[in-house]
Amino acid sequence: MSTTPAEASRTRPSPARQRLLDAATDLFYSEGIHSVGVDRIIEQAGVTRATMYKQFEGKEGLVLAYLRGEDQGLRDLFAQAGASSSDPEVLLELVIAGIEQDIRERHTRGCPFINAAAEYPDHGPVRDLIDDHREWFRSTLEQLAAAAGLDDPAGVAASLVLLRDAALVGGYLDGQERVAPAFARTARGVIASHRA
Repeated sequence: MSTTPAEASRTRPSPARQRLLDAATDLFYSEGIHSVGVDRIIEQAGVTRATMYKQFEGKEGLVLAYLRGEDQGLRDLFAQAGASSSDPEVLLELVIAGIEQDIRERHTRGCPFINAAAEYPDHGPVRDLIDDHREWFRSTLEQLAAAAGLDDPAGVAASLVLLRDAALVGGYLDGQERVAPAFARTARGVIASHRA
């Protein structure tokens, strides 16, 4: 079944929108959301101010799109793991390995959601998105722990979320090579201690 050009344009962002999002993702993550102005993003993306406001209606829209992209990236990793195996034990190991790799290679300046939460302490659309992401992550881990037959799946999920948070921040502060293997060892220990 083929898609029409109109359908394709709805599912694939325009090149200008993608350049804006790429620039914002790079700058927001590396320098902080509030410290990066719209003009800087526009300049790096090579678009006009009118294009920026047409695509995102302002900086908060761009911040939300950035965080949605981070959320979707993690969801995609879970989907890829699920496509490679249906065994919950294997999936738990893939989650640990994926987080360990993320600490080493991708999120080397901490968790983008924790970083954003520090800049948006009050209730609003950004905090709502962060809360939704964290709830999805926690509940997905809980479902996986339950499917693997672990005791206290909610406790396992809470522990893994806490370990990931600490590892992403610790990797930035203390170095990925020190923290990533410590995360993996500790996460595997949590799982082993909850096997029935």
